[in-house]
Amino acid sequence: MSARDDVLARIRTALGTQQPPTEVARDYRTTDDRPLPELLDVLTDRLEDYQATVHRCAPDAIGPTVTAALHGIPGDVVVAPGVPAQWRPAGAIEDDGRPAVDLTAFAATLTGVTVAVAETGTLVLDASPICGRRALSLLPDVLVCVVTADQVVGSVPEGLARLDPLRPLTMISGPSATSDIELQRVEGVHGPRTLLVVLASD
Repeated sequence: MSARDDVLARIRTALGTQQPPTEVARDYRTTDDRPLPELLDVLTDRLEDYQATVHRCAPDAIGPTVTAALHGIPGDVVVAPGVPAQWRPAGAIEDDGRPAVDLTAFAATLTGVTVAVAETGTLVLDASPICGRRALSLLPDVLVCVVTADQVVGSVPEGLARLDPLRPLTMISGPSATSDIELQRVEGVHGPRTLLVVLASD
């Protein structure tokens, strides 16, 4: 018996008799019947609990609300190419695919989202034109995301049902944060230090 045969024999012994795959229960909750106003309140509560700042406004006031949210943040703002013109603050620069390292020179990023999950306070970006490429939402120190009421769902299964699993998905639940060896919270290590959310609803 060769060494290879010996190793394979040991593996077969360790694996034992193959069992048919276990049936996975699919009886978990897949919908959320709470009314939209309640879901918006839950999303706001979760985001604020994660240290994000939420600015609520009417759909026709997104632009002024974005401008107000960015007030006092020095530096240029880069926006995803699909962000509507009426959302963009004065002087904003559209992302043109420049090298990712150049994005660190911007003070803030403005994007839309694909879906927002109220129960977990999670915003999902899928690299579509309104969301922009992944680097755009990760490198500048401030991220501003615009969420419209029709993008808000209650549960994770509802959110996943709206997403294309083949797209590069970025899931954001509050500013980037971690803890050091002494369990001190440190923000901005793996992404933006500040998350501002403009939540638009009637």
